[in-house]
Amino acid sequence: MLSPRTGDLAPGARPRLSRAHEISLIPRSGPPEVLEVRDVPDPTPRPGEVLIRVRAAGVNFADVSARLGIYPDAPPFPCVVGYEVAGTVEQGAGDFAPGARVVALTRFGGYAEKVSVPAAQVFPLADAMTFEEAAAIPVNYLTAVLMLRHFGNVQSCDTVLVHAAAGGVGMAAIQLCKIAGAQVIGTASAAKHQALKEAGVAHAIDYRTQDFETEVKRITGGRGVDIVLDATGAFRKSYRCLGPLGRLVCFGFSSAASGLTPNRFGAIAKVLTIPWFHPIKLMNDNRAVIGVNLGHLWDRIELLRREMLSVLADCQAGRLKPVVGRRSPSPTRPARTATCRSDRTSGRSC
Repeated sequence: MLSPRTGDLAPGARPRLSRAHEISLIPRSGPPEVLEVRDVPDPTPRPGEVLIRVRAAGVNFADVSARLGIYPDAPPFPCVVGYEVAGTVEQGAGDFAPGARVVALTRFGGYAEKVSVPAAQVFPLADAMTFEEAAAIPVNYLTAVLMLRHFGNVQSCDTVLVHAAAGGVGMAAIQLCKIAGAQVIGTASAAKHQALKEAGVAHAIDYRTQDFETEVKRITGGRGVDIVLDATGAFRKSYRCLGPLGRLVCFGFSSAASGLTPNRFGAIAKVLTIPWFHPIKLMNDNRAVIGVNLGHLWDRIELLRREMLSVLADCQAGRLKPVVGRRSPSPTRPARTATCRSDRTSGRSC
């Protein structure tokens, strides 16, 4: 989680420009060290936009992929990424007055001390929630809601296989399954199994030492699961884990990003292994394959707004609790956008 810097400039620090703020810029593809912190003029909000002083920003796998140069939706280099922020209103619009605590979907630009956002993408933040917790909500929970409630129609009798269960979306999905009364099987490295069990996962599978398909069949007595959430790219094996009327929800392809440095040829080779699912086979198998990409739903902002307000209400009521895995000292120093690759981190990095 990216949190604010505090205090005055240290002796010898470079001077700040008048009416300027810091951004974390990706000038070109490369390892985490390519990130640059620069001073730029403050953004000027357009009509209907809210200027936010960022106190925390979420680090998503899409940000890591953008730095590696393998995220097709990223703006061209040089660019500032970051999908979600929390902070205080500096210049208001609509119902948001200066000083108000807010959380927002930013559609890039979040790795900055200030960002201007359309008011429809800004949400009031309760005093009881920290900025770090709030910045861990939008991408994680909206993605999980779309997969489990809109597409998956998760029910109390369902068994759900969640890949990368200790990640931000994984933890959000576990909590939503818990509300629905569904049983969760989660894959993660062994070091994260205790955290998964404490979160409510019934069965944890070490993907490094165990074959998850074999384990799922063993756990379910050969029946298979009702829903699989897969952002790893193991789509073929995940499909085979489905039982009758099962739904495979694909929402990422993290295995295409190998290591901390760009490897486009390796990514292309892995993309070429993605299976094709023929409609006739889907009909005969009584299964569904579904894709979710939150970043392609900006034209459905009213839907996202409705779901976000519902998630925030569940957080305020204690039914949902954002998990913050790792913090950085500033919204312009986002843990070098490398934390999403760490096997030691659970939840959202900020």
